[in-house]
Amino acid sequence: MIDYVSGQLASKKPTEAVIDVNGLGYKLLIPTSTYEKLPKAGENVQLKCHHHVREDAILLYGFATDEERNVFNLLLGVSGIGPKLALAALSALSPNEIGNRIVEGDAAMLTRIPGVGRKTAERLIVELRDRFENLGLPDSRISESDNGSSARSDAIAALEALGLSRAGADKSLREVMKKHPEADSAEELIKLALRR
Repeated sequence: MIDYVSGQLASKKPTEAVIDVNGLGYKLLIPTSTYEKLPKAGENVQLKCHHHVREDAILLYGFATDEERNVFNLLLGVSGIGPKLALAALSALSPNEIGNRIVEGDAAMLTRIPGVGRKTAERLIVELRDRFENLGLPDSRISESDNGSSARSDAIAALEALGLSRAGADKSLREVMKKHPEADSAEELIKLALRR
């Protein structure tokens, strides 16, 4: 089993990265959250791996953080969820947000993941709620009184309605919330994100 790949980043796309390890290029399938953290081509990089063997293929999935890989592995444990769908989930939502939605039982938000319908979302909640509570992701359980979380969810939904991708809206809001921690309403967050 391959735990990680470390070497020079030969090339990158939003869905894959090729890492040159002493003249041997390893192609890793990645979520967009990992793509956003990759350095420029030619620089050194290390990605955590999930080594997936199928009857017709041997694939490597790469992740920038242990949290991404842990959530990917948890998702694979649910019947009907394969690597492609688990990768789509991590491309649509951050590991913490996936954990929050599952712990809160928010099936509606989970159905925004491409390929996840209502039944699959409910299965994720039933099978993974306890495991996410014990995983120890930061803020993996948010109380209903946490206005910041609901404001953020509302802002993401509004930005998506305005044409931004889920990942793009999430990235914009993360940056806005870092620069403006005092912004606590959806309206403020949306205005600040649109000014960027």
